[in-house]
Amino acid sequence: QVQLQESGPGLVKPSQTVTLTCTVSGGSITTNYYYWTWIRQTPGKGLEWVGAIAYSGNTDYNPSLKSRTSISRDTSKNQFTLQLSTVTPEDTAVYYCARRSGYHTSSHSDDWGQGTQVTVSS
Repeated sequence: QVQLQESGPGLVKPSQTVTLTCTVSGGSITTNYYYWTWIRQTPGKGLEWVGAIAYSGNTDYNPSLKSRTSISRDTSKNQFTLQLSTVTPEDTAVYYCARRSGYHTSSHSDDWGQGTQVTVSS
């Protein structure tokens, strides 16, 4: 069974770039046809899809975040990474990584990490 574990700094200052890493075990991030996804949950706004990197290495981003978002992967470490630049307090959220079967597809068979809190504050 695949397992995902997020890691990141926890606290970042406004205007900085936050980098979060998802380490995957029990399955390869290059396996057809999975999409390795970042989702965040902000207080009062529910779940928000941030973006994803496909098994092929192609990426897709939330249009509202696209200018500040980059998702990449390290296949040798079986990890994928989210970089969110120029953060503001509105980016404060719990960030989850997940394995899905499509860029915008969610199902009961998705696998999720436990989430990591990111707080943007000076």
